[in-house]
Amino acid sequence: MNARDEIFAAVRRSLGVTGNEAPRRAAVEARLAATPTGIIPRRGRGEAAERLATFKAEAARAEASVVEAAALADLPAEVARFLAENHLPATLRVGDDARLAALPWEAAGLEISRGPSDGDDANAASAAFAGVAESGTLALVSGADNPTTLAFLPETHIVVLFAADLVGDYESAFARLRAARPSPRALNFITGPSRSADIEETLLIGAHGPRRLHVIVVAAS
Repeated sequence: MNARDEIFAAVRRSLGVTGNEAPRRAAVEARLAATPTGIIPRRGRGEAAERLATFKAEAARAEASVVEAAALADLPAEVARFLAENHLPATLRVGDDARLAALPWEAAGLEISRGPSDGDDANAASAAFAGVAESGTLALVSGADNPTTLAFLPETHIVVLFAADLVGDYESAFARLRAARPSPRALNFITGPSRSADIEETLLIGAHGPRRLHVIVVAAS
């Protein structure tokens, strides 16, 4: 048990509850459901095709590249194509995400490493928790399936976004997060490659993270 769990356990003991009581959980769910939302931009609304078009346009404005793949099986070939066209090494680090781990990466000529990055990897791939159409943003959650280090340490980050996980706005992404079980420890929103203009107002790509962000939207798993 870590310190966080110990604190919550102590609070529950003092209240004489376990945290699993149906009435208390129902009260929390009702309160969350009844909470009004703020103003949500119209930009991310619409049917799936409209959301995808908005996502691609906004991601491109942030200097991310976006392509579509018909099926999960197409990923190795698409990743190999992207790396070759950008004159990048045919290496890739991935986490334990079952959807990515089972793919025949080696058959596409890629050398695969697994687990968190120590900062020496040129390329990494993650699966997104969600995509936000209104700003072309990716929502990534922490965990062994998709370690956070893969999103920040390699110079090239390739993100797999399943079309079913593309939502219109941030509010919808947070609603999905509240429903996730188990709840992740961290959520990162990423829009485009890393950049900074702090030094003499000169834009520098890759200032504190990947220089390239390539998104592959998969229509079906």
